[in-house]
Amino acid sequence: MESNAMEEEIYHIPVLLDETLDGLNVREDGVYVDLTFGGGGHSRAILERLGRQGRLYAFDQDEDAMRNVPDDERLTFVRSNFCYLKNFLRYYGVERVDGILADLGVSSHHFDDEERGFSFRYEGRLDMRMNARGGMTAADVLNRYSEAQLADMFFYYGELQQARRLAAAVVRARTATPFAEIAQFMDVVSPLLPKEREKKDMAKVFQALRIEVNREMDVLKRMLAQVPDVLGQGGRLAVLTYHSLEDRIVKNFIKAGNPEGRVEKDFYGKPVVLMRAVNNRVIVPTEDEVARNSRARSAKLRVAERL
Repeated sequence: MESNAMEEEIYHIPVLLDETLDGLNVREDGVYVDLTFGGGGHSRAILERLGRQGRLYAFDQDEDAMRNVPDDERLTFVRSNFCYLKNFLRYYGVERVDGILADLGVSSHHFDDEERGFSFRYEGRLDMRMNARGGMTAADVLNRYSEAQLADMFFYYGELQQARRLAAAVVRARTATPFAEIAQFMDVVSPLLPKEREKKDMAKVFQALRIEVNREMDVLKRMLAQVPDVLGQGGRLAVLTYHSLEDRIVKNFIKAGNPEGRVEKDFYGKPVVLMRAVNNRVIVPTEDEVARNSRARSAKLRVAERL
């Protein structure tokens, strides 16, 4: 158990752990899903609250996460993207669950792995794939997307005012030498970022590229659309978000059952509501937690109950 704890500390420190578990309202005999297993911190905490009849299904598409799976017969690990939630639960004969947890942040393990290309702090390949088995890399996006597509990516996913200039610079640079390395990309975009906030804007540039590579917004929307079908009455959904784009989608889903926040009405004009917010005010980490774990700085927890 000591080695597992050490591995978890290195891989990823869970944010708002107690608040998240309390939000899930874990029952001893319940069935739960951890959609973002990662270092396994949340999953192990859920297992501690489950009895012998309880069950936990943990999803993660990253091969590295498999090293953190505890030897516990109550846990079933699913190496897959959580957008296939409903399909895999059906495969395992599960129709309804009592709670679903999703920690949408990128783990510190990914940022610290130089080979994965998630951070501009290191030299390495422009990869950024959560699932290294396939799909486009960050280099593919930079080399193949049109200037308009790149501008939209930087603007919508990075919320960068200089999105068009960044896109134009990328297109000019790749005609001479296709992108492959982080340092090469930074040499192109750094001169376009204000020096007083260069690191913050560079983080937004990498965020935009990472979101596009992993289709994070699309995957999140697909997962949320399945929640009403698999979450039993009174079941809880707990989602940790780390930037305004995903938080807005989660907030709208809880409010209206769709990513746009569009409230639908029945034949009689009554709003059709599927979820009820458990915490009317978003839960954020304390100053003490932020001091212990810098990753918690931008975290927000939203919890909802299935009506």
